[in-house]
Amino acid sequence: MKTTDFFYHLPVELIAQTPMEPRDHSRMLVCHRETKSIEHLHFYDLPRFLRAGDALVINETKVIPARLLGEKEHTGVPVEVLLLKRKEKDVWEALVRPGRRLMPGVFCSFGGGILRAEILSSTAEGGRMVRFHYEGVFEELLDQLGQMPLPPYIHEKLQNSSRYQTVYAKEEGSAAAPTAGLHFTPELMEKIRARGVKIVPILLHVGLGTFRPVKAEDVSEHHMHTEYYEVSTEAAAAVNAARADGGRCFCVGTTSVRTLETVTGEDGVIRAGSGDTGIFLTPGSRFHATDALITNFHLPESTLLMLVSALMGREEAMRAYEEAVRERYRFFSFGDCMLIL
Repeated sequence: MKTTDFFYHLPVELIAQTPMEPRDHSRMLVCHRETKSIEHLHFYDLPRFLRAGDALVINETKVIPARLLGEKEHTGVPVEVLLLKRKEKDVWEALVRPGRRLMPGVFCSFGGGILRAEILSSTAEGGRMVRFHYEGVFEELLDQLGQMPLPPYIHEKLQNSSRYQTVYAKEEGSAAAPTAGLHFTPELMEKIRARGVKIVPILLHVGLGTFRPVKAEDVSEHHMHTEYYEVSTEAAAAVNAARADGGRCFCVGTTSVRTLETVTGEDGVIRAGSGDTGIFLTPGSRFHATDALITNFHLPESTLLMLVSALMGREEAMRAYEEAVRERYRFFSFGDCMLIL
């Protein structure tokens, strides 16, 4: 299967630049897989599709202010370091710019030198391993100096950094938000609980694997970067119990899908675990835990669009996207969403 099979034309004005207010007033394209029908609703309509005994799986990851702007020591050249994954206490995998100026042995300085970054080595994906030098608490310095790592297609300044976090964000470690969860409000979650739905938290720290573009012409040749996940014993038991009793597993976002499908066996049993996953779901992949998916609209030719196509079929996925463009939905991180049933 070719990467170009997942291309669609998107008018630039449909790329959402600011988050919807209130959060749950985003539009929601509902795709019914059995009937191949589509509904146009709003996110606050979500509870009508949930019933007692279902499990709603959310990703509790929290975005860190991972974008650091500083200068190369001795030359003053402006530099950018985007933190992706913590490897040791003060060692991170990162993306850097300008790459040709930031080779092993170079030091960068942030905040007038209160935080320094030493480039240790290059990674296979073109990033860098970076060791930080500082006095005090790293997280406090990052809060002071770092910026929210908004995607490059968002050009508007974010007025409130909390709008790039889900209302249930808890565990710091992501370089990007699990954006399907941005539509939830505390009030909507209470309505969902009141229907007898079990809200189940899991964890996947969003990194390069989620937003790295597919450069291979053949989809099968794309290599997914790994991301850290955790599924607790309690979470695994809750979803297993729900499905055993006839409930459905609603995954909030592709990160929840990838995490659950990583820890679910061919027998459909979800097993607790943690580690790094590089799972890549494409048309032809089998889903063992996911019954429904809430997800935003993704970039053309992206691994996330391929995952959506794996769940609902490529032709149906592309038809839904054509409908969303025709109906002027808002796309990408701050945009509207789909519910795939």
